[in-house]
Amino acid sequence: MQGRLTQNDVSNRVNVEDADLVGSAVVRLFASRYPGADFGKLTSAFEDIKALFSGTYPGYLVCDTLYHDLRHTLDAALATARLIDGHDRTQPESARLGPRRAMLGVIIALLHDSGYLKRKAESQVENGAVFTKVHVSRSADFLLDYLPRLGFAAEALVAARLVHFTGYEIDIDELAVEDPRDHVLGCIVGTADLIAQMADRTYLEKCRDFLYQEFVWGGLARETLLNGREVVNYRSPSDVVLKTPDYYDNVARKRIEGKLGGVERYAEAHFGGANLYRVEIETTMRFLRAAIQNDELDRMRRACYSLSAQPAAQANSQSR
Repeated sequence: MQGRLTQNDVSNRVNVEDADLVGSAVVRLFASRYPGADFGKLTSAFEDIKALFSGTYPGYLVCDTLYHDLRHTLDAALATARLIDGHDRTQPESARLGPRRAMLGVIIALLHDSGYLKRKAESQVENGAVFTKVHVSRSADFLLDYLPRLGFAAEALVAARLVHFTGYEIDIDELAVEDPRDHVLGCIVGTADLIAQMADRTYLEKCRDFLYQEFVWGGLARETLLNGREVVNYRSPSDVVLKTPDYYDNVARKRIEGKLGGVERYAEAHFGGANLYRVEIETTMRFLRAAIQNDELDRMRRACYSLSAQPAAQANSQSR
């Protein structure tokens, strides 16, 4: 998209570095989709996420992971809301998610990476990315504690399952839920997590400058197998970038279209035309493939920074 500002979402209309602006955009969207519904709890969740990532939420330290930061969280929450809107635009009334489930989906998205946040008792941990392999389970624990206090006690257990649609700790096929609408919601949150980060204007620079460091902290750049053999998944920041097209084609795209049920299609209904997330991702991949072919990775020069102030952390050869 020509002229897209670095801090903006794929529509170039919402600053995804500003929790107030993203929260307002989501509430406006849902108020239009579900007239008369009360979204006060959702507004409270956006206030709480600001406190959580800034280190003012009781019991937690400031976010210190540079890739999995507040910006990514807000971007994923906005994408979740848009996919929900597109879904409910196109489904018969009996299959629609409705306002309460819609709120729950966005709240799960807001907290899907809360497991990276260090508790105050964990101040000795070098960086939150140390928790990469278990961060989704930690996020589930946070949801179990948080949702009852927000007024979603009845949904806490299912939310703790649905957040696993964003990770690899439990296979999606093993995440059975009673209501098929909850399964759809999990697929939407998991898809939003992937497409939001890969459609980020500085995605490639963040992979190079931030994600590799998270892979290192998380023990996933290099792994030691049970037999003692070391496996090198990523040798350097540039290696992460070089392997990104393969990750997109053989991990992310297959997951989106397979395990996550192809719910990305609801973005088209939301936007009333092209799926802007897919457009941005495909544009980035074309640029990257050309840069790799011509040995021109130095063309990646967009300003890359994180809302987190502390040094970065690390992640898995599948998780991004």
